[in-house]
Amino acid sequence: MRRVPLEAWSGFAMLAVCVAIGVFVVFSPAGLRIPTPAWILLFGLTIAAVLATALAEGARPAVQRGCYAAAVVLGWCVLLTAPQAEPLAIVLVVIAAFGSSVLPLRAVLGVALVNTAVIGAAWSDRMDDPSSWAFVVGMYLLIHVSAVLSVTAIIREQRMRRELAEAHVELQAAGVLLEASARTAERLRISRDLHDLIGHQLTVLTLELEAARHREGDRAREHVDQAGRVARDLLADVRSTVDALRTDPRDGLAASLARIGADAPGLDVAVEVADGVRPDEEQAAALVRAVKEIVTNTLRHADARELWIDLGLDGGTVRLTAADDGRGAADARPGNGLTGMRERFEALGGGAAFDGSDGFRVSAWMPVR
Repeated sequence: MRRVPLEAWSGFAMLAVCVAIGVFVVFSPAGLRIPTPAWILLFGLTIAAVLATALAEGARPAVQRGCYAAAVVLGWCVLLTAPQAEPLAIVLVVIAAFGSSVLPLRAVLGVALVNTAVIGAAWSDRMDDPSSWAFVVGMYLLIHVSAVLSVTAIIREQRMRRELAEAHVELQAAGVLLEASARTAERLRISRDLHDLIGHQLTVLTLELEAARHREGDRAREHVDQAGRVARDLLADVRSTVDALRTDPRDGLAASLARIGADAPGLDVAVEVADGVRPDEEQAAALVRAVKEIVTNTLRHADARELWIDLGLDGGTVRLTAADDGRGAADARPGNGLTGMRERFEALGGGAAFDGSDGFRVSAWMPVR
């Protein structure tokens, strides 16, 4: 089941309040300046424009801003055609609050100011006392500003949390790659030790045995005893080296990939690595970067609760598949991150594909080396 974000539920609740106000106006004795069916159509278009603004999140900015501009203008028309219905001023407050996710703060405050001016114009002939009119209009200005600032603060907090989660994923991926680099450096050090130390001991052992072959009696035995000591030292060094190399870094791939999505706020990441998947270092680095990109994109765009990542073998191919339960994207056009991931797999002889029709799915593959 897909998760509906908390902010979406809040938006739907505000729209439900607006619809309730519209129903109240239709059945109230407050007079309308246009026929009731026409006003109902106008109000319905206003609600539809606000809803389209919310649903257009993630689309091109011009589309979302166009929907919001229509909602603002239609909201003015709704209020001006029913000036006796005081609760309709709340509809303009809701419209202004929705603008916090569409426009810069300065522009949304401008909308709030114009909305207040429209309220003042609509009610100018209803209040004989200018001070009462100014008080009511001022109160609605404060309500507008408070709503806009509150929603803006909530959006900024959510953005900061999302950026913190993305930074956490980046840090975990960097840690995994750094560990792999450290293991590579350690193997290079051990290879140098093998050459410098064990190679030297083998040379000494060969010389001692060669000397013993050309001597007799106690002199020959001295060289044999020395060769035995060198051989024992050599055996100890070999065992030490084998212990250092016993743990294959590829055996910890599942744990390394799981670390990347560990503790991601609001997202449960499940990683499964099939037995026998043993990529080399270059392939493992590509997989780590791919998982990092997948988790980051899910946190940033999907509004998902769960993410499943599977790494398995398909014949002679290593295949990475990932799917979430988020909102998906009907027109899945990869950005720089996904494009870079595809290019890395293509450089390794494979490729990658993306599908946003049901949640968001990633499939990437490369041949076994």
